[in-house]
Amino acid sequence: MSALAALGLLAACGSSNDMRLYPTAGPLAAQTPPPVIVAKASDASDTSGELTFRLPDGPRCKGTWSTVAPRVTSRERGISLSIRDLGGRLGRTNETVAGVNSGEIFAVCKDGTRLQGTFVMGSGTTSGNGTATDTLGNSYKLLF
Repeated sequence: MSALAALGLLAACGSSNDMRLYPTAGPLAAQTPPPVIVAKASDASDTSGELTFRLPDGPRCKGTWSTVAPRVTSRERGISLSIRDLGGRLGRTNETVAGVNSGEIFAVCKDGTRLQGTFVMGSGTTSGNGTATDTLGNSYKLLF
């Protein structure tokens, strides 16, 4: 039995994305073949959301993924002399900054097992990787 980690996403496009946790050390990694835990990350187009999964032969687990996605706000003011924009322009836009964003996951299972981890993902993407550990002695490689 073990707990798993994830997101981010997870981290972050679409309404639901699969994360996969591959055991790298601990009781689950000792199994042949080691089980792959699939976690669902909701609200992938946001910077945080719910994470749900089930441990192998174990309880359901529920938690949160969260990522830090920096944003830039730009403002536009002035008078335009073009016919299309008579009267000038006034506005504000928000944009995601390109780069690599870090994130964390944390989940608690119905039996009290806890899982936590960290991940990185590209801005505007739904792919990333990281690591996680659980309170049952398992370590995981997180890929999504």
